[in-house]
Order: sequence, then structure tokens, then C-alpha cells
Amino acid sequence: MQSVWNVKKYDEELVERISKKHKITNIAAKLLISRGIQEEKIDNFLNGTIEDIKDPFLIKDMEKLVDRVDMAIKNKEKICIYGDYDVDGITSITIMYKFLTNLGANVIYYLPDRLIEGYGINNNALSEIKKKGVNLVITVDCGITAVEETEYAKSIGLDMCITDHHECSDILPDAIAIVNPKQKDDKSDFKMHAGVGVAFKCLMAIAKKYNLDKESYLKYLDIVAIGTISDIVPLLDENRIISRFGLEKIRQTNNIGLKALINLLKFNDIDSTMISFGVAPRINACGRMGKAGVAVELLLEQDENKAELIAKKLDMLNTKRQQVEKEIFEEALKEINDKNLDQNASIVLYNPNWHNGVIGIVASRLVSIYYKPIILLTKEQGVIRGSGRCQVGASLYEILTSCKELLIQFGGHELAAGLSIEEENIEKFKEKFENVVKEKSKGISEQIIDIDTEITVKDLNLQLLKDIHRLKPYGQSNKQPLFIYKGLKIDSIRTLKEDKHLKLTLRDGKFLIEGLAFSQGNRRDELRIGDKVDVVCNVELNSYNSPKTIQLVIQDFKKSLEV
Repeated sequence: MQSVWNVKKYDEELVERISKKHKITNIAAKLLISRGIQEEKIDNFLNGTIEDIKDPFLIKDMEKLVDRVDMAIKNKEKICIYGDYDVDGITSITIMYKFLTNLGANVIYYLPDRLIEGYGINNNALSEIKKKGVNLVITVDCGITAVEETEYAKSIGLDMCITDHHECSDILPDAIAIVNPKQKDDKSDFKMHAGVGVAFKCLMAIAKKYNLDKESYLKYLDIVAIGTISDIVPLLDENRIISRFGLEKIRQTNNIGLKALINLLKFNDIDSTMISFGVAPRINACGRMGKAGVAVELLLEQDENKAELIAKKLDMLNTKRQQVEKEIFEEALKEINDKNLDQNASIVLYNPNWHNGVIGIVASRLVSIYYKPIILLTKEQGVIRGSGRCQVGASLYEILTSCKELLIQFGGHELAAGLSIEEENIEKFKEKFENVVKEKSKGISEQIIDIDTEITVKDLNLQLLKDIHRLKPYGQSNKQPLFIYKGLKIDSIRTLKEDKHLKLTLRDGKFLIEGLAFSQGNRRDELRIGDKVDVVCNVELNSYNSPKTIQLVIQDFKKSLEV
């Protein structure tokens, strides 16, 4: 698909004002404006500290949750932490379990089996939890849609406190407390936490109740940062503070399991990229392959030798996940091509043999190719389950809401969601889903690349690298800065890693600039030495060269209109 480049435009007076007020360059000012950082919040974005995390009791029902936990601890009741099987859920369980255990609470945790039980709370699990003598269930990263399950819990004598961050429907569970900033009548300022961020705010609140020092909950910032960076939440405001200071904590982590996993990865830098492409896939692989408990065991492990063995097990599960993902991706591509499904406004595929734990990743990869809402369905334990993804600019949750009469249940975010459906309704769902997407898409059919600003050779200096670095950590709503550089002449071209990547030498007058285009080796024939090209790129320091040089990491390129 031919992409459309959207170079952002700026109010130059605003750029100058921000530049002077905060003593930053014009490019840095543009990068801040581009991310939607309001003038009054720029200082917090650049210089925010832990002290800027707001009072947790501003979140609706927080006091109710704290009081119920306090009662459980005083009465020596058994508490169960019920979580989700992805990175967000696993990190949420870890911090809540560790914190409450340190308070002397009698705590266990429960993770549903993704392949057997599916997402969220289920009655069979609640029955088993009750049999273990539990009086109070605290959900993390799930539960906001568990209306019937909460009623069942009450009927068997289980109190429910729900902590979640997913979208809320009109009817909410009748729980002791619902701590979710996305409730319509919630008065808190920031509402975009990951599930682990909401759990962290609960820890803060409980610590206040017990007059504990800040270190009692700040010591878990390394784990909180992993869940926050890994989930689809904007790394702005409190999420940015959590991620930034959490990454510092990770660099000197005392968590033995996390340290073992990081040592296994051998990344050069401990940053958000390492979390997203190293730590998160391995923790997620456990849940995807039906072994989510292994990741929790790793993060709770106190023995270094055992932690090393568990970390290796995570790595092996991730390798297995990659193999399964590759097979499903190739099968999905073939079906789309054979049936010309790329001509539709949406794509819904069903294969009863696909692995439920992996279809979400495949859907995400397909969205990056076809730039439209995509849902993959499979059959697990007689139930049809699906996982969907969509492009920025659409809302998968909103689309599924319009199809809810055909679904057993669904939940998620704008860009990612899960669902279950009766097999006989699949074809009706495909038709309804397609019609809703057409109605709501408003002509979105092209991949739009939003570009922060244009740069020239005079901008390729140490100051630009400092400006870029100051925006870290990168993530949702704070992507790595993307620039357009026009009129570069190709001096040399070669492919790397069995023709997978492109390496270019680009000339701007007398200056030579190195360029790398990852996974674009298939575009080699589009270029000739002497051609002039415009490139969309990130700017990085190439530390492999000596001396170190600035290089362009090319995301897209087109023949230049300049002569």
C-alpha cells in the first residue's frame, strides 16, 4: 500500500514562545506540540517527578477498596488476586501480591488459562477460589464487564473488589468497589493508566492508610513500568513518570527474576525498546502458550539459579510462539490473497485450528499491511474466540459495540479487543462488522504517516540527538520522533541479512549520511545510484562506528520531486 505522508504544520509564534520559555530549540518545541502536550503541561512532561503522581483517592471507590482490604488484613481473611494473562495482568498480580504479602495479608493469586478459560473472570474459577477459603477477590486488569460473575461471587459468599482500566459499559458489576478511572462519574484527572498503573495507585492508597513510607510502593516501579510500556496506553502524564523512573529502577533492579531475564536478553540499552521487544514478548509468550503462571513465578522468585532456569523457559516458550505465529500469518495471508479480502473495508478470518494465544499478534501484523480492522477467530474448548486489531483513527471497541447482539461477550480498547461468538453467528458477524466499518471508517483507506517536521543537513548535530533523547521513553502517543529529509542523492546501495534490510549512503552536497531501512530489502529495485529521494526517518547515533556517527533509520522513501 502506498503511504500518505502528513508533515505537520505549526503556529510559528507558538513554537517561538515555547522555545524561549523552556529554553529549548525550535525543533524540540515542535516535537512537544506534535505530541499534543499543552503549554501548561510542558514543564511536567520535561521535568515531571514522582511527586507529580496525583492522590490515588481521587479515583472513584478507592476508599471503599482500601477499607475492604484493611478489614481483610485485620480479620485474617484470605485474599485472592485475580488477573489477566498478558504482561499488564501479570505485572499487576506481581505488585499487588508482593505488597499485600509484605503487609502480612494472607494472599493467593489466580490466573485463568487463556486456552481453556479465555479472558476475564469465570464462575468455575470463582468456585475453585471459594473452595480454597478465600473471602475477598481483588481483580487486576480485568473484571469491568463481569456483571453476572460478580452476582455469582456474591451468591457463594465472595466479596469482589474490581480494579481495571478497560472501557466501561453502561451496566457495571455490583462489586464492593470498582476502581477504574474510566467510569463516567470518576473525578480523577488522568484516566489512561494500564491495569498495572491502576493497581499501583491502589498500593499508594493502601500505603497512605497504613502510614507507610513511599519506598513501600515505589520499590515496585520497575515492574509497573514493564506493564505500562507493554500495554496500549499513552506514555504521557503519569504513565510517562511511571515509565521514566521505572526504567531507572530496572537498570538497578532488585527483582531476581527480572534481572535473570534481562541478563538473558543481552540488550545494549535498558530502555522502552528493550521492554517492548525483549521483555514483553517473553512474558506474553507464557500466557499465549497457556503457561502464564510461569511468568508470575519468575517475578516472584527469590533464588538466582531457579530464576535463571525460569527465564530460559520463557525464552523457549517465546521461540515456540514465534514458530506458531509464522504459520498462522502465512495461512492468513494466503486466504486474504486467494479471496481478495483486501478489497473489503475489514477482514474477518476463521480457522478452528489456529492457536488462540497467537492470533492477536497476527492480527496486529496484518493491520500494518492492510491498514483496516482485522479480526481472527478460532475454536478453543468448543468456544469460538477472537482477537482483533485496527488502525489508528478507528475504534475497534466502538465497532464491536455496534455488533454486540451477535457476540457472547467482548472487551478491550480502541486499537485492540477480544471477543467470543457462537459458531452459527460467524457469517452474520462478518457481514455486520463489514457494514459498521464502512459506516464508521469515513474513507480511511490509506496508511497515513504523521511526520513531526522537516530536517536538513544543518540539523544533524549533537543538539538534535539531545532533543530526541529528552523525549524518552517512547511509546504510545509519544513515538520516536519522525522526520522528513528531502532531496538526498543515493551514493551507494546494498542489502543486508539475506536481502532483508537496505543500507544506503546518501549525499547532501558534500556531506555523506548513512541510512538503514530495516525489513525493506524487497524495495531494492525501486532505487538506483544517482537517484534523488525523500526519506521519512528517525535520527540515531550509530555507536557501532568509530568515531560514532549520526545515521538515518529510514521508515519510508519516495523518489524526490526536487531536481
